[in-house]
Amino acid sequence: MSLLTHYRLCPFSRSIRLALAELQLPVEFAEELPWEWRPEFLALNPSGDLPVLIRGNGVIITGSYAISEYLGEIEPHTPPDEIATTLFSGDNTARAEIRRLVDWFHGKLDREVTREMLRERLHSRLRSELVSQAPDVDLIRALRTNLRYHLSYVNHLADQRRWLAGDALSFADLAAAGHLSCLDYLGEVPWESYPVAREWYQRIKSRPSFRPLLVDRCPGVPPPPHYDDLDF
Repeated sequence: MSLLTHYRLCPFSRSIRLALAELQLPVEFAEELPWEWRPEFLALNPSGDLPVLIRGNGVIITGSYAISEYLGEIEPHTPPDEIATTLFSGDNTARAEIRRLVDWFHGKLDREVTREMLRERLHSRLRSELVSQAPDVDLIRALRTNLRYHLSYVNHLADQRRWLAGDALSFADLAAAGHLSCLDYLGEVPWESYPVAREWYQRIKSRPSFRPLLVDRCPGVPPPPHYDDLDF
């Protein structure tokens, strides 16, 4: 049995949770607060980044990039009457497109929106030493503008393709869903302005792999009513 150390509203952790569920790989979970920098966790992963996957044989794989590539080479445990999910499918050109989009969401979207939005709207409220710190209104306004740019791109991709990187679900979809689900938990995604992106998100949100994410809750920070509604 593998062990995934994660945080419930970490987009990188969520993408790996989705990947493990899509591949139907059994896993146990341990939660780590990303702002605590505990010595015990730093001994496990000196970078302090989440998630960390420890396989049953003791192999430790750190970070969503390494974990996703590792999982991409594992044969999924899929019943004979079901279609197997492959994280990086197709020829080398198709796989390059998947990786380009993974880098877009885990890199560009994270830098320009998710990371700072989580710090301002969530982490600052949960860290005891920062309870009295008010969110930076100007920064949040800029992050919301950036988010609209990224939603326009998701809308474009979803309008041109069945899934974001092509005909099949891939890790690009899971990476995007990891970030947008965190932002949706905070009520920050204006889905009504991006109907094609919304339809894509409804499809991925309705998959069995997504159900554990919909029951995630952070103490004192409840999600909006539509968060766990499949027909939002």
